[in-house]
Amino acid sequence: MIPFAESTVPLALGLAAALLLSLLCGVALGASGIELPQALRLLGAGLTGGRLAADEAAGYAIVWEIRLPRTVLAAVVGAGLAATGVAVQALVRNALADPFVLGISSGAAVGANAVLLFGAFASLGVWAISVSAFGSALAAMALVYLAARTAYGLTPLRLVLTGTAFSYGFSAATTLMVFSADHAEAARDAMMWLLGSLGGATWGSVPIAAGTVLAGLARLAFAAGRLDALAMGDETSASLGVDPGRLRRELFTVTAAVTGTAVAVSGAIGFVGLLVPHLARMLVGAGHRRVLVVAPLAGVLLLVWVDIASRTRSSRGPAAPTSWATSRTPGSPPAGRAWCGAIPR
Repeated sequence: MIPFAESTVPLALGLAAALLLSLLCGVALGASGIELPQALRLLGAGLTGGRLAADEAAGYAIVWEIRLPRTVLAAVVGAGLAATGVAVQALVRNALADPFVLGISSGAAVGANAVLLFGAFASLGVWAISVSAFGSALAAMALVYLAARTAYGLTPLRLVLTGTAFSYGFSAATTLMVFSADHAEAARDAMMWLLGSLGGATWGSVPIAAGTVLAGLARLAFAAGRLDALAMGDETSASLGVDPGRLRRELFTVTAAVTGTAVAVSGAIGFVGLLVPHLARMLVGAGHRRVLVVAPLAGVLLLVWVDIASRTRSSRGPAAPTSWATSRTPGSPPAGRAWCGAIPR
């Protein structure tokens, strides 16, 4: 057994330092032509209340109203997807599972496309997509739960099969909606959302996402010991005093809430919840107490740099969807890389 302090604390401190540096790079790097020293000076002026010249107003707006909320939201979503990836793999006892295997992201896509393609919930204004996506994600969660539960509770195999079946059904509905769209531009916006993008990040979307993710992380950290027991099987966990059915319901609810929130504000960003838990286990072992410290930090680093790559690429053409970059992460599934590589760009 790897001692917690020896294996995790130095690594977590190193990742935290890298996280702060990455956040600075996320604010300073972009396609607008603002140089690194200028971006850091504008950031400092906003933090300290310093005075700026009139010709720096545009650069200040880019740094504080576009880059900074986008970078913060990338960090929040990366941490949430990585942590829920750990939870889902324990929930279904399958190392190839990720937060989207439960059909929640596909359900959210139906709600988002209803807004983008047909103007549903237009009265909600800028919140229409997020509210509709989150609502449809919760509806998908309820459908999967009702279909998957048995008299003996939620079983891993039934949960995976039910989630996969509903995911295909929601994806089919989404595809039909895209092909039924009257306007090509609306269909393009829908496809960009389906591929994941942080381009619409605003300060208004950060607090709700951050609050949900932090609450989910706290709950998962509290359940870390029970996750270790659940990973050893239902009989073993029951003998250790853990109710596997109750724990699965708890994990299902936390995963659905965090994933639904992440998808509502950023679209369906793949591979983070699949790759990062494995990377964390390679670094600190399989104990969930350690993994749930390292995985969120690694998820932040991955998605912040993925977002930097996708938006700096836009200086040479149209902005790339975030999944374009995550699919090229070393170790990502070849099928995913091939699929995203076929996106016109």
